[in-house]
Amino acid sequence: MRAIVKNISWRAWRVWQRNFDVYKATWKVNFIPPLLEPLLYLFAFGVGLGNLVQDVSFQGTPVTYLKFIAPGLVATAVMNHGFFETTYSSFVRMYFQKTYDAILSTPLMLEDVVLGEIIWGATKAFLGGAIMLAIAGVWGLIPWTAAAVMLPLTFLAGMTFSSLGMCFTGIVKNIEMFNFPVFLFITPMFLFSGVFFPIESLPQWAQYVAQALPLTFLVSILRSLALGHLQSAQGYELLWLGSIAVGCTFLSMVLMRKRILR
Repeated sequence: MRAIVKNISWRAWRVWQRNFDVYKATWKVNFIPPLLEPLLYLFAFGVGLGNLVQDVSFQGTPVTYLKFIAPGLVATAVMNHGFFETTYSSFVRMYFQKTYDAILSTPLMLEDVVLGEIIWGATKAFLGGAIMLAIAGVWGLIPWTAAAVMLPLTFLAGMTFSSLGMCFTGIVKNIEMFNFPVFLFITPMFLFSGVFFPIESLPQWAQYVAQALPLTFLVSILRSLALGHLQSAQGYELLWLGSIAVGCTFLSMVLMRKRILR
């Protein structure tokens, strides 16, 4: 652990800068999916399904279904952008494009590369969350004051899901194997973390499982902020998300070192 901490330096930002420069060259293509994704979700689940669903009770207060799911959709955007950037995209840079080999021929250490990739994934999550917040704000689903508080939290949560994704990148043998964490981890979080319905409606055993998922914490924090029902429990949830981010960042460095330097 000491060696890992010693090898981390400010030069990780150079990895972030490299990815950002590539993003600027292709931003038009990269900007369209994050813009259209929330619109499709809001129309499909909010407008379409929302017409069939009555008001949802949140902490004893009835809210419209659209306002209930809007913070969950922000959380989903953060999860997807952070996780997929450090899995599929990072794997392509590492294995097919040989970008890591080129970077490691410079004074940068492997830990700098991993940290730079995670920070870049968090940046993509931040951008995706910001777009979703802007659209939800225009629709009047999330107050702008709440959105301003929620925005920096998307970066922290982005670090959580980016570092989780980098852990999987450190162990998968080929790019097709990412189907397993997506199917067994990301999809269940998307469906059962309270994005579309209160987790209290699940069976008791499923509630225990849902309450252990990182996305559940993020949905709870963002929804409480958006609907003005912030409690002390959200402070513990925020601390837990930060702990996962720190723990998985160091774990991913260990796994990536074993993978690349073996």
